[in-house]
Amino acid sequence: MTKLSHLMVLAVVAVPVSASAAVISLGNGYAVSCYDAAEGTGATLRALDDCNHALAEQALPPEERVATLVNRGIILLRRADVKSANADFDAALQIDPRQPEAWLNKAVAHARFGKSTDALPLVAKALEYGTRKPALAYFVRAMGNEDSGHISAAYHDLQRARQLDPKWDEPKIELQRFQVRQL
Repeated sequence: MTKLSHLMVLAVVAVPVSASAAVISLGNGYAVSCYDAAEGTGATLRALDDCNHALAEQALPPEERVATLVNRGIILLRRADVKSANADFDAALQIDPRQPEAWLNKAVAHARFGKSTDALPLVAKALEYGTRKPALAYFVRAMGNEDSGHISAAYHDLQRARQLDPKWDEPKIELQRFQVRQL
């Protein structure tokens, strides 16, 4: 038996989710402005307008269209327009079913605005397809695991998120809610 199998992990409160996983857009124009807003903290109407212009007016190759749909979805999600955000993530997945950031952001939408347990299979796809933000994926999975009663798994996912992104404070903060006791 491993040392961890002799420990019990207890959680105290629910886990909040922060951050999103933007998809890099190359070149210039509206698609890049949309990416910049999604990668930052932008959720302005101007950012949304840039995304809309990119999708409507620019001749985007399929991978750029996917990226812009995901990035617009992130901005919509920040504006709490979950239905439209999920529609964009779904449209991106129609073009590229292996797009990890679309899967991850759908998971974030479920964790923030729906049932975090519904995020679990979406996070699995994001990790399987190589998300650029694995720490966020493990963080979201921790939330789903905790809400489904898998406290030890949630604890280990938060530990993994902390290891993957040591500068991100949220996993460290959430780990403070847990008590590890010797059985």
